[in-house]
Amino acid sequence: MTGEDHRRILVIGIGAGDPDHVTLAAVRAMRDCEVFFLLDKGARVSELTRLRRNLVAEHAGPGHRVVRAEDPRRDRSPTGPAAYQARVVDWRHRRADLYEQLIRDELAPGRTGAFLVWGDPALYDSTIDALEEVADRGAVPFTYDVIPGVSSVSVLAARHRTTLTRLGRPVRIAPGRHVAASGLAEDEDVAVMLDVGAALSAHHREEGWWMYWGAYVGTPEELLVSGPLADVADRVLELRATARERHGWIMDACLLRAESRAGAREAGGVEKPLRWRAAAGAPHC
Repeated sequence: MTGEDHRRILVIGIGAGDPDHVTLAAVRAMRDCEVFFLLDKGARVSELTRLRRNLVAEHAGPGHRVVRAEDPRRDRSPTGPAAYQARVVDWRHRRADLYEQLIRDELAPGRTGAFLVWGDPALYDSTIDALEEVADRGAVPFTYDVIPGVSSVSVLAARHRTTLTRLGRPVRIAPGRHVAASGLAEDEDVAVMLDVGAALSAHHREEGWWMYWGAYVGTPEELLVSGPLADVADRVLELRATARERHGWIMDACLLRAESRAGAREAGGVEKPLRWRAAAGAPHC
């Protein structure tokens, strides 16, 4: 393919919600794009679509075009691990079908299009997998590049004034369902993304663990809680339920680490206090 006849796709990480977390690389990438594909997840999360449109309006170059499409719906009814995995695979196949249609019908050869992805698309997102499936099919020739963004777990650690990693200790990044089933291991810390409630419901009585939790991090509705897991988990589950009812959706993450390895103590052996913090306008923690 030559530069004149191939389509180019940019997968642009736009951070966890704070417009100031959009990187200079992401801004430059948006200025190079002629078509922006925005997937609409329905009225319940219309705020996310609005935020993406605002970023496009602020940073995109002249003459750009926005193409909206309805994201395929996932079956989220309770189920076992095997059925859940099958449903996710089916949803990703249908997403690949949609991507193929959008690239073929809305992006002319020689043009550049973009998908704006929350957080860092290289960390935990299905966009790259869907594009790989479309590329493997070979029906619509294109190339793509990934522009990394500021991830929600990075913002979570920064908001709590801590680090994701500690000296000589690994950190595992896993969905809540996996953490609920596998348990907590003393030899590693865990950053939980997706289904955080499942992990907390399974381990909310675990002693010896410290939790840093955040929801809507990087947005005006940000919620933050830290403290011993056994002391704050039930309160966090209540906050999650209240926030989901209020907004119609929730995006949250947490970092779990063993207190015996400095989770509950700062330098000099001083214990960290429980911290409850909410952004202005958010429900009181």
